[in-house]
Amino acid sequence: MKLYIYEHCPFCVKARMIFGLKNVPVEIDVLANDDEKTPVAMVGQKMVPILQKEDGSFMPESMDIVHYIDQKYGAPLITGATNPAIAAWLRQVQEYTGRLLLPRFARANFEEFATPEARQYFVNKKEATLGSFSDHLQHTPGLTKKITQDLHDLDPHIKEPNAVNGELSEDDFSLFPLLRSLTIVNGITFPTRVAAYRDNMAKQTQVNLLSSVAQ
Repeated sequence: MKLYIYEHCPFCVKARMIFGLKNVPVEIDVLANDDEKTPVAMVGQKMVPILQKEDGSFMPESMDIVHYIDQKYGAPLITGATNPAIAAWLRQVQEYTGRLLLPRFARANFEEFATPEARQYFVNKKEATLGSFSDHLQHTPGLTKKITQDLHDLDPHIKEPNAVNGELSEDDFSLFPLLRSLTIVNGITFPTRVAAYRDNMAKQTQVNLLSSVAQ
């Protein structure tokens, strides 16, 4: 099997997580961000992640991939209930975290941005909806303070370091990708339970954090 991804992409992290959790081997292929032709040929539109299954067919959509692998290989791992409080927290912070993350993704040494053209393609697409990256970077102190406070509000909701609700659920596939993305931002303080969960999930899923490229 082969999984087509971007390194920065939280939806791709969702798909990558299940392979690590179940120790299912998969080849990772990072597409150039400006490569429209390859994903369109596979699934009819420019998107990632895309799984090329054993029979050569292609499957898009991160959670479809997650459930396909979870059901196909061994006993299902995603057996826990979701917590509305986690969904509410994610909705709240996703209103502003893009302004912290996307400008930093655009400057990081990710394989999908290996050419200047691929990097500029990303910048042009995202600034068209989010606004000027340089403007958002000027608001880093206030945004960093806000997410640090919100992470402290999240801390009591972390039940176990290996599953936010105590048993692996779809909430883990929403929460960990965001926490992983936030490690690209210098100056965020992660409270104890959130940090332990973040680090343990990275180890379990075999998905690297972004601390090494933090800005």
